[in-house]
Amino acid sequence: MAKLKDMDLPIEGMHCASCVLLTNKTLGKVDGIEKVEADLASNKVHLTVNPKKVSLNQIENEVKNIGFEIHTDEITLKLQGMHCASCVMNVENFLKRLDGVFEVRADLTTQTARINYDKSKVSVDDFEKVIDSLGFEVLGVEGQLEVDEEALYQEDLKNKLRRIVVGLIFSVILMTIMYVKWQPFGLTTGQISLIISILPFIYVSYPILKAGISGLLHKNLNMDVMYSMGVLVAFVSSVLGTFNIVLNHSFMFYETALMLPSFLMIGRYLEARAKKSTTDSIKELIGLQPTTATLVEFDENGEVITEKDISISEIKIGDVLLVRPGDQIPADGEVVRGHSYVDESMINGEPIPNSKSIDDEVFAGTINQDNVLYIKALKIGQETVLSNIIRLVEKAQSSRPPVQKIADTAVSYFIPVVLAIAIAVFCIWYFIFDSTLLFALTTLISILVVACPCSLGLATPTAVTVGIGRAAEYGILIKNGDVLEIADKINVAAFDKTGTITEGKPEVDDIIPYGISHEEVLYYIASVEKNSTHPIAKSIIKKSKEENIELTQVSNFENITGKGLKAEIDNEIILAGNKNLLEYNDIEISDEILSQYDSLLNESKTVIFLAIAGEIKGILSLSDKIKDTSKRTIEELHKMGIKTYMLTGDNENTAKTVANAVGIDDISANVLPEDKLNIVKDLQKDENKVVFVGDGINDAPALTQADIGVAMGNGTDIAMESGDVVVMEGDLENVVAAIQFSKKVMTRIKQNIFWAFAYNSVLIPVAAGALFAAFGIMFRPELSGLAMALSSVTVISLSLALKGYVPPIKKSVPKKSINN
Repeated sequence: MAKLKDMDLPIEGMHCASCVLLTNKTLGKVDGIEKVEADLASNKVHLTVNPKKVSLNQIENEVKNIGFEIHTDEITLKLQGMHCASCVMNVENFLKRLDGVFEVRADLTTQTARINYDKSKVSVDDFEKVIDSLGFEVLGVEGQLEVDEEALYQEDLKNKLRRIVVGLIFSVILMTIMYVKWQPFGLTTGQISLIISILPFIYVSYPILKAGISGLLHKNLNMDVMYSMGVLVAFVSSVLGTFNIVLNHSFMFYETALMLPSFLMIGRYLEARAKKSTTDSIKELIGLQPTTATLVEFDENGEVITEKDISISEIKIGDVLLVRPGDQIPADGEVVRGHSYVDESMINGEPIPNSKSIDDEVFAGTINQDNVLYIKALKIGQETVLSNIIRLVEKAQSSRPPVQKIADTAVSYFIPVVLAIAIAVFCIWYFIFDSTLLFALTTLISILVVACPCSLGLATPTAVTVGIGRAAEYGILIKNGDVLEIADKINVAAFDKTGTITEGKPEVDDIIPYGISHEEVLYYIASVEKNSTHPIAKSIIKKSKEENIELTQVSNFENITGKGLKAEIDNEIILAGNKNLLEYNDIEISDEILSQYDSLLNESKTVIFLAIAGEIKGILSLSDKIKDTSKRTIEELHKMGIKTYMLTGDNENTAKTVANAVGIDDISANVLPEDKLNIVKDLQKDENKVVFVGDGINDAPALTQADIGVAMGNGTDIAMESGDVVVMEGDLENVVAAIQFSKKVMTRIKQNIFWAFAYNSVLIPVAAGALFAAFGIMFRPELSGLAMALSSVTVISLSLALKGYVPPIKKSVPKKSINN
């Protein structure tokens, strides 16, 4: 039975006894949570959980679904020394034993450990002590490292290469001595081999033996223990044979004893190089972060009086920065002077530069193309869009889809099972089949060395790391590994309309006054709308600027969800919204106005009524262009067997017009945000898997409820926390591309796991002597070491092939990579 773990999770949002009851009831139904007790006084929920059945992420999602939030401390430690799946499992299992640690995700590919914990109960020093005790080294906190990671990596490669060269050179010398029977000074061949091999053996084997001994001292059975056993059995047998102690001269494994660690080191060398390649995408993103900026000051006439080069860390919000052609933009902000084109491909994957002029948004890391720009810094450091993208991609790359549990389960039993097999095979050959001790010992060494859970441990993380990094190059941010597996089962896609199917940038078409002037209609509506962040409000404000209408401040502003806005101007109640808003306030609509309203609706326009003191004074209509990619996106989803729906708060006529234009199967119009949530729940019945695509703000409940929530947006409008996938620049084709990426990565993970299992299933019997029994062929221990090395490299190479993957929907429209 799995050991239960107590957790005290900080919870935010509970404010009454019914909140406590709801939390207890919801979490009490989750499989794996044995006991739950929410505490309103401390704002914590006390849990007793089975860590093998439920994860922190599942608990967070359940709490989020009922409207609360769980906030834990999180830290990512950079490690050195993990090189196999059992290393990863030991780091995770030992850290999880600490009181106050909720979840640990160690990553073999990136050599990191991401820890969710309560800093009032456990500290970074505690983590370091545990990790050090396991024989690994903590380099520091990710993002705050004082060491040069690249220098460490290069030094590690050089160290491995030196050991490989020494091992192979002396292995050749030892093989030559064995063949020529060189015996100077009256020494035997075995004694000469011992003298020549002992120092190279210690040098080449030292990292393996050190890790193996450390594992035994800490009662940590890992692959280094097995490798150490294989290497030491070969060398010690040779020494005993040299001096005729128990064994005779036929037990001469000196060249094998040196070849084994050399081939293991070759495997680790190749593995290290390959693993580094899997993280290239994130490293390229990090490399896009600028390091310097030019701060400028103006005189009262708007002339530049000073220019000063400063570090990025010195930028303050509100600073005005000069960006020359070819320079990277140093912070998120807005243009205050100048006009130029900016290459934003590293943010959105689009190769075509965007035009930027006064008041336009710009983002850190993007590249100014043509002319000088002056920008005001609005977001700096870790708050920039690029920094958020990097954090999301890093976190996603360390996540694991559920399929990884297959490999994790296999790895947890792997080492004891292989040890049992090795001992059993030795006994069978020696005691039952009456083979020589030399032969039985050779099979024992071969099995210990050839067996490898490393390929199983690398199967998922390498594919996830490369696949998610590649998706980021297209402006697709997949936030967790669960998405990859769920996407393969999606059969329903539901879309918001405004900003998703359409551009989300409606333009004012008609202004119809009733008893007041055209300008007054725009004045009142725009004055109220300027307090809203809705895309429609922005379009109306833009129209008022174009007509040079000076707006006024309003009082008692109120946003009535799904209906419109209410405010006061000069002590008069002003209403600006849809037909439901008028009905909600019992305002009568005349036949003439109703006829005009219906006419505009038939043209698929969005209509806003203006009512002053309970009387309709005007109508303003807007139209929103359908995105160029919408129709193709829906067609591609239909080809994949996915049924499509559109859920919109707009009127039914407009909804039908848009749906018909792009080919959507079904619509629900005039729905509020909470209605979208309920519709998604209904769609999920009968075991349907639903992806919901929305703007990530008003659609947050539906995005959270859906099996996969896709948040559309651009720049700072992205609701990073709303969806499981974030699509930069609102490119709707990327919804299909995200599904295609997920399917491809899942296919590669399954292939990796298959080959990892196949490798061990085939080579362990071969090492055990299966070929000798059938054909008289023996699998030498040194060849076992080489085969073990190649297995991990094969799995990583299959994952690296994802770096060249192009989603089918994108093949007709080539995208620019972030490193171009």
